[in-house]
Order: sequence, then structure tokens, then C-alpha cells
Amino acid sequence: MMSLESVPPKYAQLVQTIQRRIESGDYPPGTLLPSENQLIQEFGVSRPTVVAALRVLREQGWIESQQGKGRFVRGRPAMASLEQKRPGQAYLTKPETDATGEVVEVGAVTAPNRISALLDLQPKNKTFVRRRLITRDGEPTELVSLWLPLELSEGTDLTSGEPLRQGFREHLQARKGVRFDHIVEQITARMPSADEAKQLAMPKNQPLLAVFGAVRDASGRPLTVVEVLLPADRHELEDAYPIA
Repeated sequence: MMSLESVPPKYAQLVQTIQRRIESGDYPPGTLLPSENQLIQEFGVSRPTVVAALRVLREQGWIESQQGKGRFVRGRPAMASLEQKRPGQAYLTKPETDATGEVVEVGAVTAPNRISALLDLQPKNKTFVRRRLITRDGEPTELVSLWLPLELSEGTDLTSGEPLRQGFREHLQARKGVRFDHIVEQITARMPSADEAKQLAMPKNQPLLAVFGAVRDASGRPLTVVEVLLPADRHELEDAYPIA
């Protein structure tokens, strides 16, 4: 029997169902998608769940909205992921107020080995972390941590428990004068710690995906690391690129 904890959020289940119907031809490209009320009645979910699912489908390019007419099926997006920000990049550029969640930790901690290496710090050095638990449809979906050297956190609003009203990149550039140039991304899979499993409401025997985005300036100096922890049963990472 599947643990209830391993079931994806309702909006994510609805997204997957509609994607399958589009791919199978049940919802052909160019046709009108069922209305919000029809989806609510068919799937027995709340309006916020339907609205969240439709927003994801629109952002990913599966459907489009036409004012006064409704939502139309576009089909499976050929290069949708090229138009989307990668997980780490999104949390560097979007205001925290754009995502539902809460700040669960801020302050100086001993840096994990991987973070120390990415920030060019000596092992066991202290570093600053700002960690947020992101929720969608009332359920936890991601644990996002921003790691940076202590001196870069001083004089910023990162120590506040309130969500930032501007993007992390914009805030750090304005306060500290640093310039983000590029990101080196790493993706690993591992089992969650007990605290991570509890925060993300996931079984301890299911893996999570850890995305690390090491941000550097034009000279290659490390500025910060964004770490995004994703329960593997609720997310998939997709990339698309042109063939030269």
C-alpha cells in the first residue's frame, strides 16, 4: 500500500493527468480545455488546486489563455524547458514573495563539505544560510537554501524572517555591489535526513534530488550557492537543447 506521504500534491496530480490527456489526444491542440468548474466537478478538487494546475500548464506552454474565450490546448511544448528558469536560477531572480512558503532557518552554521568546496572555504568554516520551505496547494514541495560567506550577508535583509520583496540577486547586488556572472550546476540524488524528511513530509526511504547552483562573478570567484532539495517522487528535471 502506498504511503499517503508519498502521494504528490493534488495540483501536481492534476497537471500530470491533463498532460497525459494532451499527449494521448484526448485534448487535441487547438481545442478548448474544460472550464475550471468542469475540472472541479470531474476531479473532486478545490478551485485553488485547479487554478494552481492551470497556472503550471500555462507557464510550461501546454495551454494558453485567450481573454474572454477560455483556455486552449497548445500541445506538448517542444522546447518548453528552454523557456523556463532552472530550479536554482528561479530562486535567485524571483522575489521570495512570489512563492508561498516560510523562512525556517537563518544564521551562521558550519558549512557542509560540498558547500565549503563550492564556496572555496576551508572545511568546517562557518557560513551563512537562509533556508525556506516552499509550499504549493498547502503542501511542502521544495526546501531552498541560500549559502554565502558571512561577510556577504552583513548589511543585508537576509537575516530577516520575512520574505524578500526583491530577488536575491537584485538584493545582494544592490547591498554589496557584487555582480553575478554564471552558475555552475550540480544535481545529485541521496536519501533525506530525518529533519529533511519531516519538513518535506516525505518517507525516509524515498530519495530526494539535490540541485546545487554555485554562483560566480566574472573572475570565477564564488559568491553564493543555492541548494534546492526536491522529493524525487514529486519532481522530474527535464532539459532541452538544440542540436547543432
